[in-house]
Amino acid sequence: MSAVLHPAADDGLDFGAVERIAVLRANGLGDFIFALPALRALRLRFPDAQLVLLGKPWHKRFLTGRGPVVDDVVALPPITGVGVPPEQGAREDPRAIDACIAGLRERRFDLAFQMHGGGRYSNPFIGQIGARQSFGLNTPDAVRLDRSVPYMRLQNERLRLLEVAALAGAHTWELDPRLPVLVRDEVELESVLRLPDAPLAVLSPGATDPRRRWPPARFARVGDALSDAGAVVVVQGDASERALTAAVTAAMTRPAIDVGGRLSLDGLAALLGHACIVVGNDSGPLHLAQAVGAATVGLYWLVNLVVSGPPTAQRRRVALSATTDCPVCGRDNVAVRCEHDPCFIDDISEDEVLTLTLDLWTQERRDRAVRESVA
Repeated sequence: MSAVLHPAADDGLDFGAVERIAVLRANGLGDFIFALPALRALRLRFPDAQLVLLGKPWHKRFLTGRGPVVDDVVALPPITGVGVPPEQGAREDPRAIDACIAGLRERRFDLAFQMHGGGRYSNPFIGQIGARQSFGLNTPDAVRLDRSVPYMRLQNERLRLLEVAALAGAHTWELDPRLPVLVRDEVELESVLRLPDAPLAVLSPGATDPRRRWPPARFARVGDALSDAGAVVVVQGDASERALTAAVTAAMTRPAIDVGGRLSLDGLAALLGHACIVVGNDSGPLHLAQAVGAATVGLYWLVNLVVSGPPTAQRRRVALSATTDCPVCGRDNVAVRCEHDPCFIDDISEDEVLTLTLDLWTQERRDRAVRESVA
């Protein structure tokens, strides 16, 4: 069990009766996983308050009934900079936005936490929902909230959000809290895949950013090595990644199961929860695997390891690319992204990933055997 530090009674922060808390975090799967420690800290600090996530429709579907993570989810309409990146632009419906804000104001939130970014767009939004106290992140050009911390681009995201929670006296040492796997998750998985008796190894070759995708042929060789070590290999990806998962399985010389595009997040949570090991690019599924208890080997680009790298090492391994210049145009991509999409982690060697994977596989198999003998 993770150690938990409860806030001191004399921390000097008195917000009166706190019945309702809003947390803005309207982005992707990995981004939500990074917020779990901060949500846990808020739950510990305000155990009787209703914790409401202001997120996206997928949050509403996935988190409904998922235990004590949050009590409710409000799926926000498309809003530029709040759920939709400014560079993409949102097809906004002003009436839907006004109705959403009015509904949030009616909830009479006591505290509101902006955990969505630097605050240029999200801080004004938080200001409109009428909470008694607001907390969050600030870039120099953002509207200030009641209490804030500076947004520093190169900071581990879990620690960044814990720093926001700490503004309200919320603390925890539980940096890697678990996300529960539900019965509905297992039911979906069983409808797609009959679980084998042999241990599972999952490969996750996709990533939203194509620069973070390791070549499929190298994933295939890692899959073959795991198969030779006694694993049943499953290759997963969402509907947009079917070509990637097919390329991996086609390049393997050993049998593998391709579930690309066949599982929702519910079914994916169940699959990853059954996995002995997950090998994947820095992406939502890799972080979900960590949250449901799988051992993981993650492939990271330099900047992404700083921001989204795992907080613990016992059952986590990372392979790092230190490439900073675009292989196409030569521009430094640490501070500014160029327009090209080559693989920025191509210099991670196959031998390195094989060594990390097989060492962790052996450790996991040994540890599981010990646990089963004790049980």
